[in-house]
Amino acid sequence: GLWAVADGMGGHEEGEFASRSIVDMLSRAGEHARISEFVNDVEDRLLDVHETLIDRAASRRTGIIGSTVAVLLALGRFAVCLWAGDSRVYRYRDGQLEQITRDHSLVEELVETGGLPREEAEAHPDANVINRAVGADQELCLDAELLDLHDDDRYLICSDGLYKELSQAEIAEHMKYGDCTTICRTLVALALDRGAHDNVTVVVIKFDEQQQ
Repeated sequence: GLWAVADGMGGHEEGEFASRSIVDMLSRAGEHARISEFVNDVEDRLLDVHETLIDRAASRRTGIIGSTVAVLLALGRFAVCLWAGDSRVYRYRDGQLEQITRDHSLVEELVETGGLPREEAEAHPDANVINRAVGADQELCLDAELLDLHDDDRYLICSDGLYKELSQAEIAEHMKYGDCTTICRTLVALALDRGAHDNVTVVVIKFDEQQQ
């Protein structure tokens, strides 16, 4: 399986083009016998989109046309997370919600270097500033994480519009109940009820032995 969230940047029209280009390209990924081949295919497709966005920005003499991306791909009993930007992947296992990805953002750098307490990060005035994205720099650098899949694992992929409105504890509480569609609808509705200051996109995937 392959699931992804892309959150566009560069204005409404160009952001839509960037995020849609990523989703369209990933939707054409083929089937693979090995997870390493699957990862290589996804990386190559994201690099193709990256080059397209760089060329589009240059030809239009505009600013950055880009998008975050967070991808979860699974084959057999393993999964791989690939990402650039501040869209996130979480894993819900045994009643605990864990953030798998690390934001590529200014405030995350400040937190890691000790310049900003973690609890103040979301309210920081530069919380929206990301330092890595598809189309943002001349070279695309993706982070990756290899994961083992356990029966009953639930994964959440989301844009920053969700976690800027709901705390991790609140998200975890709603990951406990219902099917994947119900969880998605509930989380989006809660973010919208609180004003949703940014785009809210949510994907939830549940793995079990029968599906593998």
